[in-house]
Amino acid sequence: MRYRTLGGLRVSAVGLGTMPLSIEGRPDEARALATVHAALDAGVTLLDTADSYHLPGDGPGHNERLVARALATYGGDRADVLVATKGGRGRPADGSWTVNGSPRRLKAAAEASLKRLGLEAIGLYQLHKPDPAVPFEDSVGALRDLLDAGTIRLAGVSNTTADQIRRAHAILGDRLVCVQNQYSPAVRDSEPELRLCAELGLAFLPWSPLGGISRSSLDGPSAIGSPDAPEEGLGAFHAVSREHGVSPQQVALAWLSALSPTVIPIPGAGRPETARDSAGAADLVLSAEDLARLDAAGRVRP
Repeated sequence: MRYRTLGGLRVSAVGLGTMPLSIEGRPDEARALATVHAALDAGVTLLDTADSYHLPGDGPGHNERLVARALATYGGDRADVLVATKGGRGRPADGSWTVNGSPRRLKAAAEASLKRLGLEAIGLYQLHKPDPAVPFEDSVGALRDLLDAGTIRLAGVSNTTADQIRRAHAILGDRLVCVQNQYSPAVRDSEPELRLCAELGLAFLPWSPLGGISRSSLDGPSAIGSPDAPEEGLGAFHAVSREHGVSPQQVALAWLSALSPTVIPIPGAGRPETARDSAGAADLVLSAEDLARLDAAGRVRP
């Protein structure tokens, strides 16, 4: 396992997104725990969760409790594992994803997440999505207050623009350590944010990093652990994978990691085999020619 830096901490170059273990199409608990344990065995030290990762209409926290159980039942060393969670979204019974970034709501959500995770302090807490009904500075101010209170140790923002990142950085300074935006072979809209993170020294955590290679768990139950045919224009990822004798998913993650030393992909997994394969991408080194082919592949998509 190779490592990268997040807020002064050394974390695995590939993390694990645990959302597929708690939403629609989720595996049973035995397989879910085995999936987290497989990632830890492979050297993964960054686990990404959120209070809103649960079935529609259920109470918050299913995924956080699952992560806590996985760590409690893990037989190996978990001292260096960083648990990153998020607050500010909800999942009502209709299956939608709501947003609530009020300071009062965020502070209460963080306290509840802390209890579910069973930690002295949350290692990394992130604003899940800016709330258009709440001034952005007010939401980020709640993160500052949580830092000051010792409820959380590090802070991040997710689904944000470059302007919002700069505004968050102005409030939090070096206690803002990461940005979590969607970025993948198929979705590259956050290039300005990725470049800004490199400029500011912030980790960039691409969510749904296998888009175009595998369907996101947000796309439905059939996507869990089941790669689809590549999207048109992205066949180069599969060609490079055949040349290296690895999965296209590993190629996609290695390509992402090569974009910047601040990038730490957090692919989801619904079974141990998938978690192990994704972790293996940390050791895959692509040539300059490989990277040029992969970069061009996404840019010629219709």
